[in-house]
Amino acid sequence: MARPVAVAITGGIGAGKSEALAAFARHGAATVSSDQIVHRLIREDSRVRKALLDRFGERILDEAGQIDRSAIAEIVFPDRPQLEWLEGLLHPLVVQEYLEWREQLADLPNPPPVTVTEVPLLYEVGGQERFDKVVLVTAPKEVRQGRAKWWPVGPREKRLIPDEDKAKRADFIYVNDGPLEELDAFVARVMDELKG
Repeated sequence: MARPVAVAITGGIGAGKSEALAAFARHGAATVSSDQIVHRLIREDSRVRKALLDRFGERILDEAGQIDRSAIAEIVFPDRPQLEWLEGLLHPLVVQEYLEWREQLADLPNPPPVTVTEVPLLYEVGGQERFDKVVLVTAPKEVRQGRAKWWPVGPREKRLIPDEDKAKRADFIYVNDGPLEELDAFVARVMDELKG
């Protein structure tokens, strides 16, 4: 039985990775977002909650006693050692979860032809080795800044590999500066090639 083709979507903030992931789902791929896994781990995993509270204290809790991701972001983004600690906590758990998800899908009697995982920091963490193909979604900086809720500055921005370098390593590249219909058509073509 052929295993699903494992695809990663990566790209900068505001490039449209989530829209591309949704398009892959519409075209028959099984999809998961690393960000969604992180949100669930922070919300539901008792080991993650304990580690975060041990490290940062109760200042990261909201009024309902839930962990407030924006409070963590305010602590870690300006402080590289704190950010590295957080990534060291979360990244292995995220990787374990999406690899297990892929295995479960591969074991189905009728597995999907393609699995797609959105991994924003794919090349930065060396994660490309875990995938058969990589799709880079990019856009001009001014377009991405207009779409983004926040923009990386200082140490966080310096850690990001430029899209020009990612483009040399990706299997498929899409410049996402047009209508959604064009993104959808690109994804349809990629899916045809992957299934072919």
